Amino acid sequence: MSDIVCVVSYHELGLKGKNRSKFEHRLMRNIDFALKGEAVEPAERLAGRIVVPIIEKEQADKLAHRIARIAGVSHTTLSLKVGRSAHEINDTALKVLTSCGAFETFRVSAKRSNTDFPHSSMELNCSIGAFLQEKTGARVQLKGADVDVSVLIVGGNTYVSAHKIKGIGGLPAGSSNKVISLLSSGIDSPVATWRLVRRGAIGIGLHFSGRPQTASESEYLVKEIGTVLEQTTGFARIYIVPFGDIQKDIASKVLPDLRILMYRRVMFVVAQKLAEIEGAKALVTGESLGQVASQTLENIYVVNEAISLPVFRPLIGSDKVEIMDDARAIGTYDLSIQDAADCCTLFMPRKPETHARLDVVLKSWELLDIDSYVEQCLEHIEYVDYQCREYKAPKLLPKQQ
Repeated sequence: MSDIVCVVSYHELGLKGKNRSKFEHRLMRNIDFALKGEAVEPAERLAGRIVVPIIEKEQADKLAHRIARIAGVSHTTLSLKVGRSAHEINDTALKVLTSCGAFETFRVSAKRSNTDFPHSSMELNCSIGAFLQEKTGARVQLKGADVDVSVLIVGGNTYVSAHKIKGIGGLPAGSSNKVISLLSSGIDSPVATWRLVRRGAIGIGLHFSGRPQTASESEYLVKEIGTVLEQTTGFARIYIVPFGDIQKDIASKVLPDLRILMYRRVMFVVAQKLAEIEGAKALVTGESLGQVASQTLENIYVVNEAISLPVFRPLIGSDKVEIMDDARAIGTYDLSIQDAADCCTLFMPRKPETHARLDVVLKSWELLDIDSYVEQCLEHIEYVDYQCREYKAPKLLPKQQ
């Protein structure tokens, strides 16, 4: 009788030397947290891997895909767990192979982590391959085979599988500190946020809504985007700031070509203040060099000047096609392409400045009551929480939605 388990593999964690066990345990805790309430047993370490025993076999495929979306997981495999005898291994390998549908070629990839096992990995490949070939009549093909049967012998058990699910990789959530991500309902910023979260950062979104000058559709969409990012186990909260009235005031005081830069400078200042409250160490944006008027080198420079906190721009060298492909893979694309009026569409100039000078920007900056804007934003800020085990909420809290 074989048990079904999900074998979780990771790449980068294996390079962490003396700190490796710390990263492994963090990933195990995040997996257990993500699967809370599911028909599984607690995750266990297994010779450079993690194993999650599955109680209800009908849920196995869904759970393996769920685990693959957790930060730090390079891939998952649904495996049948049996003993080490030759007949158990052969019969299980045959069962796994024949469950894969139509195939003409296969290969066997055997690995043993115990030197007390009497056969080498190469001998296992040959003996299991010969058995499967005799039983199925299929050809062995080492490169480009239709099915790759994996046989892993660890301790007193053997794990046999034939289907690998690609994970998102990176590091477990909580390996790094908090970051504040300027999160819109568009395509770019969710991808940028995801890239930082998969590196172990705890993502906190900050969405500037056009409310009350626009409807709140963008708020709904950005909350739905949050549920997608939540699957990494590293996305914790979205703050929502009604920004429309502040934009209206800025538009009445500065030249039209500088409006966008003023909006963004104020956003950065508010984000930095929120980072102080949260204890976050950096901001994240979805900017891509030259994609729009505010994202030229000169304009990025004058916006950055408003704050002292580091700003990460993980998409800065990516083109739109690459970003859209990532959004599809992550699962945010269909949400991001929906029409929703937000602060980005409010009081926009016909010809925005593309190569701003800092001295000119600072003169206009002096016309604005920045402290009042920040106070207004924090006074009306709202938030929605997501499931993130590693997140510690600040004691000074705005109101929750």
